[in-house]
Amino acid sequence: MGGPLVLLATLWALGATGAAALRIGAFNIQSFGDSKVLDPACGGIIAQILAGYDITLVQEVRDPDLSAVSALMEQINSVSRHEYSFVSSEPLGRDQYKEMYLFVYRKDAVSVLDTYQYPDPGDVFSREPFVVKFSAPGSGEPPAPAPPRRPASPPLPAPPAAARELVLIPLHAAPHQAVAEIDALYDVYLDVIDKWGMDDLLFLGDFNADCNYVRARDWPSVRLRSSEVFKWLIPDSADTTVGNSDCAYDRIVVCGARLRRSLKPQSAAVHDFQEEFGLDQAQALAISDHFPVEVTLKSR
Repeated sequence: MGGPLVLLATLWALGATGAAALRIGAFNIQSFGDSKVLDPACGGIIAQILAGYDITLVQEVRDPDLSAVSALMEQINSVSRHEYSFVSSEPLGRDQYKEMYLFVYRKDAVSVLDTYQYPDPGDVFSREPFVVKFSAPGSGEPPAPAPPRRPASPPLPAPPAAARELVLIPLHAAPHQAVAEIDALYDVYLDVIDKWGMDDLLFLGDFNADCNYVRARDWPSVRLRSSEVFKWLIPDSADTTVGNSDCAYDRIVVCGARLRRSLKPQSAAVHDFQEEFGLDQAQALAISDHFPVEVTLKSR
């Protein structure tokens, strides 16, 4: 990639995020590890993509010593005018194949308040959710107006806006267990409410929620889909896959009255990085067989 494509990638990284909104993405970067991040044709573009978000959930991270993640963070911070950090789960999986959930976030936009590994008492999940509570300073509800005071009173500083707190719940579902795992996210929802007393939650990730793994007849049995508490932002008609497949595997689901009000209209989308960076199909597939999915939250 060179010339105009470098400029295009840089403009994406520098201009995609802004103080007026919070842009959140989820990206299954197929078999992410040292070889991929150190390949100039892949690592640089991955860094540019992630630098366009305030928070990104990265899945299929196979990097137990965090060497690839460290190299990725250096690349992101070299292309962004903002500083990024990360928080990750331990390697998860029932057998020798392990993956980590990785959240990459912009430090001046959000901070990590708390994390926990869902205990999965029924052993439903192949990779149980690693739940993260974020705070977005200055992006919460506007403060209540101050009561009127006598003109002689000295001016008082305006109270700061309350920070928005939101919880991100990731899932990379095992393909042939996708129906059961997506349904079990309802139990995670109840667990988060019990633990933290809040319901402003975003579920996101590669749910494998389409094609051969979740069919139309399966949806009525999925509580996360049948309950009106949850709003699915990426439709069944979407194509979140690179190449010749056409499946809405990757999803974002929101709940909580405050969080739902803060959704920027029509901002939920699939980010076609192949088109964005002018790649052919082979180049795009070298990065991943999935496109990121994203949504933007308004600051007020």
